[in-house]
Parts: sequence; C-alpha cells; structure tokens
Amino acid sequence: MQRIGSYLTVKCHTCIGGTRTSHDMACLQQGQHVVVGTPGRVFDMMNRNTLATANIKVFVLDEADQMLDRGFEPQIKEIYRFLPDTSQIMLLSATMPKPMLSIARSIMHDPVQILIKKEELTLDGIKQFYINVCREEYKLETLMDLYGIMNLSQVVIFVNSVNKSTHICNELRLKKFQVSCIHSDMDQEKRDAVMEEFRSGRSRILLSTDILARGIDVQQVSLVVNYDLPSNRETYIHRIGRGGRFGRKGTAINFITDSEIEALSDLQQYFNTEILEMPDDIVDFL
Repeated sequence: MQRIGSYLTVKCHTCIGGTRTSHDMACLQQGQHVVVGTPGRVFDMMNRNTLATANIKVFVLDEADQMLDRGFEPQIKEIYRFLPDTSQIMLLSATMPKPMLSIARSIMHDPVQILIKKEELTLDGIKQFYINVCREEYKLETLMDLYGIMNLSQVVIFVNSVNKSTHICNELRLKKFQVSCIHSDMDQEKRDAVMEEFRSGRSRILLSTDILARGIDVQQVSLVVNYDLPSNRETYIHRIGRGGRFGRKGTAINFITDSEIEALSDLQQYFNTEILEMPDDIVDFL
C-alpha cells in the first residue's frame, strides 16, 4: 500500500505489534489516508484516541478466518464498536467457518456474499508436482539434490514447525547455502530484517512456517517447495501462490512420505486439480 500510495499522494501507515507504539502515535497524528495493521495494535491506537475513527469510510478484515483462529475475535468486536455507522465493512476469507459467519452477522447488515467455487481456487500458471521421498528423514537430502540441479534465483520452502525450520536452516548453512529463516517466534523487527535480506537477493532460500503463507510478495520467486504438506487445504493454495505472483508462471513441488499419499490425493480431489510426479525435465518448468 505504501508503494502504491507514493504514486498517488495517498499516505499509508502500518500499525503492527512488536514495533514502537510512540512511532505509530506520531505517524497517526500526522494524518493517514490508509492504515493497515494487526487487531491488537489497531485497537490500542483507537483506544488511545490516536487513530481517529470518525472519518473511517471502509473497514477491511483480511484473512478473517485466520484472525478468528488466532483468537482475535474480542479485539475485532471492540474495533467495530469504534466505527461510525456509515462505515462500509468488508470481510475477506479463504474459508467460511461457522465462527466467521457468526461474527459477520454481528457486525454486518444485509451483506452481499461473493463466493468462489473451490475448483476455481487453484492458480492458473502454477505447475504442481510431488516427490515421494518415502520417509521423513530423506527430505533434507532430497531438498539439497533438488536445489543442486536447478538454476534458481530464489525459492520459498514451507515447513510446519518452528523447530524444523531452524534445524533445516542450520543444516543448509553448513552446506554453504545462502538461506534465511522466518517464523512466528521472531519479533517483527527480526522478521522485517529477514524479508529485506531475501528481497534484496542476499539470501536465495527462504525457509518459512505458515506465518508467511499469505503475506509474501517477492517477484523473483518462481519455485515454492512444500517440505511438509500443510495441515489444512486452504493453506496449500496460499503457499503455492507465493510463486508465479503478478501473472508470472510458477512451480510448486511437494515432498510427501508414503503415509501422505492419501493426503495428496485429497488435495487433488478437493481442488479438482492435478499434482503430477516430478519429471526428469523439471528445469524446463522453471
């Protein structure tokens, strides 16, 4: 938003936890057209009367399903209490669980619901493949072999736990790979530093937990590797969408063990898509 706003004389500010409250207060007091933030910090700024609410015209709750999963419902309802009756409210979500429908009914009046069929969710231009590594302990060696045969600018690798991301990162660094790691145990300042390192090209491999599945825009990324299959279907779409951004082609490669063959089949059936075994000429798809 800030990059777009710089060309339109639109002032934008980010309000997120893990940063200095005094900085947010100073920026908001200067006046902003758009404020993007996490529920806790946004509510804090409203509660301090630093974020003026009387002129809020549009309130957007992005990734609403994830917000509820992370326990933000009380803060979201408190934020709603500050909004003028004339505000337009938009809830954006990959899924529509019952708790989200409940909060939608409590803060929206006669809303228009726009739905996308799940078979239309998989992304055009993303080639999807899998490698059956048979057993979990073979994944790391497979990853190194895979990277060795590819001439890639940058790649994002998703894992399901903080400990695993740290372990893999350390192992890859021992092998002299240029790798960075980002996960939920880092504070915001550290996450920003890691992302800057990756965006600048100083790091070519980014290991991430699902903290990044919905929020990375790095134009050089053409390959996403699911070192672990995600724990839910919708996260799969968000992960593979990190490659092939802005209409470019991309490739997603899924590592699976023998015990995950059924889970891979479930993904294909649910999204009405085809995930093929990785071919020998995989380089041609990158």
